[in-house]
Amino acid sequence: MNKFWKIFEYGYLLIAIVFIVETVLHWNIDRDKSYLMLLFAIVAIFMYFFKRRFRNKFQNRNKE
Repeated sequence: MNKFWKIFEYGYLLIAIVFIVETVLHWNIDRDKSYLMLLFAIVAIFMYFFKRRFRNKFQNRNKE
């Protein structure tokens, strides 16, 4: 089960990369859409670190 959560964490990074690429591609076309995609990328990166910290805390609690 722990491997599943680890893969799920990296999914957030993959989503963030996709949103950053879309931001770069649409920057000159639609600036408002680019800002929204950049916001989603920032949220996805935040979720990656949040989930990683929570998983590590849960894992350390189970070891003790």
